[in-house]
Amino acid sequence: MADETYRRFDPWRVPPVVEDSRETIDDAFYFQVEKVNLHAANFGHFSRKIIHTHRGDTVAVFAVGGDGKIPFIEQYRIPTHRWTLEIPAGHAEVEGEDPVKTAAKKLREEAGLVAENYTQILRFINTPSYSTHYTSLFLANGLTDVSREVKGIDMRRSSIRWLTLNEAYSMVLSGEILDAKTVIAVLHAVNRGLDQ
Repeated sequence: MADETYRRFDPWRVPPVVEDSRETIDDAFYFQVEKVNLHAANFGHFSRKIIHTHRGDTVAVFAVGGDGKIPFIEQYRIPTHRWTLEIPAGHAEVEGEDPVKTAAKKLREEAGLVAENYTQILRFINTPSYSTHYTSLFLANGLTDVSREVKGIDMRRSSIRWLTLNEAYSMVLSGEILDAKTVIAVLHAVNRGLDQ
């Protein structure tokens, strides 16, 4: 095998597979499930199921208060049957909505806060092996309390926990915070000193 250590990374180079066809198996508000038929020269024909997301990126908000504390939402997640600690996040309700507007809505709904400033600090693919789901991560500061707009069964009993970055980082390391977007946000903040 050739040593590719020094080959420049190109995410758009020629793919090793060719798509033959795709069909929608299920269609929901935020996503659809597609069956994609492909073939590869050295493997033959095969198929994969892919989750294709609607309404753009999920947004996540790493909000920092004047005292340096960050709001985390306790959420009960039905697929894993457990409570999680997460930064405010969600999808646009309308196709093509400005991500900053979505971030502002989610911060208000989930944490009861509005922010003076939003800065996009990161964008990542959530599960590239089976989904087209991206998340845009925003830093928000200049926070003001407003009435919280609780929506949906998942949010019915959620509480807000205000943590310092060091407390959140310790909870990531101990496995208490497991939600991927929240882990990414906390580690990025520690690396960049974003709680300042």
